[in-house]
Amino acid sequence: MAHVVVVGAGIVGLAVAARLTADGHRVTVVEKEQDVATHQTGRNSGVIHSGLYYAPGSLKATMSVAGATSMTRYAHEHGVDVETTGKLVVASTADQVAGLHRLAARAEANGVPAHLVGAGGAREREPHVACVDAPWVESTGIVDYGGVSRALALEVTDGGGEVRLATQVVGADERADGVHLRLEGGGTAELRADAVVACAGLHADRVARACGLEPGARIVPFRGEYYELAPHAAELVNGLVYPVPDPRFPFLGVHLTRMIGGGVHAGPNAVLALAREGYRWRDVNLRDTADALSWPGLWRMGARNVVPGAREVGRSLSRHAFARSLAALVPAIVPDDLVPSPAGVRAQAVARDGRLVDDFLLQRTARQVHVLNAPSPAATCALEIARHVVGSLAIG
Repeated sequence: MAHVVVVGAGIVGLAVAARLTADGHRVTVVEKEQDVATHQTGRNSGVIHSGLYYAPGSLKATMSVAGATSMTRYAHEHGVDVETTGKLVVASTADQVAGLHRLAARAEANGVPAHLVGAGGAREREPHVACVDAPWVESTGIVDYGGVSRALALEVTDGGGEVRLATQVVGADERADGVHLRLEGGGTAELRADAVVACAGLHADRVARACGLEPGARIVPFRGEYYELAPHAAELVNGLVYPVPDPRFPFLGVHLTRMIGGGVHAGPNAVLALAREGYRWRDVNLRDTADALSWPGLWRMGARNVVPGAREVGRSLSRHAFARSLAALVPAIVPDDLVPSPAGVRAQAVARDGRLVDDFLLQRTARQVHVLNAPSPAATCALEIARHVVGSLAIG
């Protein structure tokens, strides 16, 4: 039986920890916050993604298709709220149809259960949408990811493991007898492990460097801002309504999501955050900002995405602009229908050449695995990422 330290108590780290525990290993989860699922896991829209958007053969594609099933099954088995809702991806104008059909072809290549339903079929499901054509994606759902995370943490502790909160990894040395981690908080200054798995999200690159690795990419934080539809406007949306994504931009565009606890979320947009945990414009961390601005990849990425980037900033600064984007999907939505809702921050790895790392990215040593890029759809894929990571660990 090996002792494995898992850094990070988001859903991916906890899924890894639960799988290691089930395999008979002794597990210690180290989390710098006071609770689990504090950042990306607890601040997303709760969507179980189908694998529709991702390059065929990529980890995101294969793990999303499998994850839509495994995450739904896990939630049912552990009494966590979950619902398979399906979703529409709406071409609201004729010039979007070609892109929509390319998306439908990708769904077929990835094995995603989806089929074109046309304008009539779309309005049967969502009577208020503006639609020329749309695929109906059957396997998309919604779930309480916070509830899933708490269930995973309970599996760890019930299996004899430990979840140490308010404890931060500040350094590590990999030696012949294991990995020696230096900690702050939690009452222990050092911890020895046979292996380490780091799932540190917004701080993944920093944790990797602290553990002696040199990642070839840097985490750049993008804030995703949400509104919620006022109760009278929420009646305009039955389920999930997405736009055709802009191929020039790596994000999906603002969309409408009926939430597991009720109500409809609108968003998110995507703007550069001035702190890795910068959930508001006024949240500024000088170290984080300097980290981002000193990275050549950020400037190269920005030069390639001037128009869509400016559009995202405009939506961030103007509720009217945000409402116009939503009205392209559901014309009846107006600015007064939007109520501010908590934002999230996406931990996006950006390469030095300005390329946004598109797939999940892992870096390994003899005794360590670092998950360096795991933004959406990582929550959907958490159990599949865990299976992949644990299978790659060289432990007895």
